[in-house]
Amino acid sequence: MKILETERLILREFTKNDFTAVHNYASCMENVIYTIWGPNTKEQTKDFIDFAISKANENPCTDYQYAVDLKNTGNTIGACNLTLSFDEAEIGWILHQDHWKKGYGPEIGKALLKFGFEELNLHRITAHCDVENYGSYRVMEKIGMRREGIFIEGRVANKISDKKYGDELSYAILKDEWETKKKIEYYNHLPVIFDDFIKLPKLSDGEIYLVCTAKNPAIPEKKFVPAYSFAICKDGEKIGEISLRIGYTDGLFYGGQIGYNIDEKYRGNGYAARACRLLAPVAKAHGMGKLLITNDHANIASQRVCEKLGARLIYRGRTPEWHDLYKEGHRFGNVYEWSVE
Repeated sequence: MKILETERLILREFTKNDFTAVHNYASCMENVIYTIWGPNTKEQTKDFIDFAISKANENPCTDYQYAVDLKNTGNTIGACNLTLSFDEAEIGWILHQDHWKKGYGPEIGKALLKFGFEELNLHRITAHCDVENYGSYRVMEKIGMRREGIFIEGRVANKISDKKYGDELSYAILKDEWETKKKIEYYNHLPVIFDDFIKLPKLSDGEIYLVCTAKNPAIPEKKFVPAYSFAICKDGEKIGEISLRIGYTDGLFYGGQIGYNIDEKYRGNGYAARACRLLAPVAKAHGMGKLLITNDHANIASQRVCEKLGARLIYRGRTPEWHDLYKEGHRFGNVYEWSVE
């Protein structure tokens, strides 16, 4: 069974020497208050370790049971698992309460997703928890999993309930979603320079030119980045609009750094692509060498603009439900990367 490593943790096979560390968290009521098992007796902890060891020795392994160790001390602080079912898997984790709220949960979850999708080539990974287990479902959300539903009385009730059954939350993530998340993380780490809006140079190609109509400051609470708005003009007349957003965020992966619109009577003349090129020096002044342009899957005209720019299609798929575009009715979209370096 392959050992997994993260920045601070090692995920490894269990051994019989792990009894004390495992029993410390498995026998503690506060630790297992939301689980469907425990608190463990010594015999139950021993049985679990024997079970985990036996699963690790199976070939092929279909139930990966990992002990979680701190790299800097070697201490065992919890456990996690990835259990296969054809091309899907369910993941789970538990940490000793002394190590809660230190970011270890998301670290474990990301390692399991990476292993499942990149090495086991899984299609879908799920996770489940008690509806009141805030800490667990926040981990699921932080690692990019979607809440798929609530199953009423779908599990054994937690330890503080006087009921026999409790409600269960179900989360999942597809391999395509995992790969998209990696792309978003790549763009979010690209460099950006923004101390203030720049003094704009003349933005003209000899026929059309841009006139700045607004410099919109960032609104952090809404996750809005700074943005320039321009009128696209020709012969003293406005023929459309274009905007440039400065920065990279999850939202901008689906919304793009550039947005444009050409008035209907001027369409078909290539003005949108030409206006985009006029924005290149502004983007470069802010250290941005790659700009994302997005469009609806049915917007052929906008896709043609991206092709004229030599932009590369990097994503075609669902628009997430949390995004404003989804709320406006856009369910599927394209994301293009335009290199202005």
